Amino acid sequence: MEASLYVSKTGLDAQQMRMTVISNNLANVNTVGYKRDRAVFEDLLYQNIRQAGGSTGGDNQSPTGLMIGTGVRIIATEKTHTQGSMIQTKNALDLAIQGEGMFQVLQPDGTFAYTRDGSFKLSVDRELVTSNGMQLQPVITIPQNAESISIGEDGTVSIQPYGNAEEQVIGQMLLTRFVNYAGLEPMGKNLYRETSASGAPIIGVPDEDGAGRIAQGSLEAANVNVVEEMVNMIETQRAYEINSKAISSVDSMLRFLNQNL
Repeated sequence: MEASLYVSKTGLDAQQMRMTVISNNLANVNTVGYKRDRAVFEDLLYQNIRQAGGSTGGDNQSPTGLMIGTGVRIIATEKTHTQGSMIQTKNALDLAIQGEGMFQVLQPDGTFAYTRDGSFKLSVDRELVTSNGMQLQPVITIPQNAESISIGEDGTVSIQPYGNAEEQVIGQMLLTRFVNYAGLEPMGKNLYRETSASGAPIIGVPDEDGAGRIAQGSLEAANVNVVEEMVNMIETQRAYEINSKAISSVDSMLRFLNQNL
């Protein structure tokens, strides 16, 4: 009977962790480019008391076994990399990706990180950087004589110089894709890191070979569905209560035995 206490405890731990995942999704509902997490459950080892197909006497075999489960755990949290809705900002340096791909940025330690957050700014050197000052790769430098900036769906960066009717192409943006986006490691600050599970980065021109298109003057909202997360929260709460009720029931049974035997 004590085993059921430990089984219910694993249920409480798993549901509590799932609630943390849901809370993080709701907390990031307004985070640009955020991708919702999903908790993945797995049952624990079984106590094999009687093997299925074992002999029951003579030539007879047991059609079913007797195996008692020992609980549950969360084995992984999986990012759902579906497209978020578009937010129109009319800011020339706000960029959203429609389709697959990520922006590649250079971290202070010299390694690369990847993001769907396209709210870029101009650095003191007039280079495109993230809100945390990380340089977009490849480097895009905006000349001082630029009156306006135009970024095409294919990543072509052009400027309109002051007093000049002709546009000038000053750079080409590239997007990075991965075989397994769920294998990327979230680092915070809207950044992801390459892992062996994600595969090597595939760098290419936007709107070519499966890469998405760039939408200037827009940002990609989080793909969190508030109503769905609220339903998941209620479901998690009920599961937690049921596991807690199971512990209370076992406690009552043990108390009855202690008082009457």
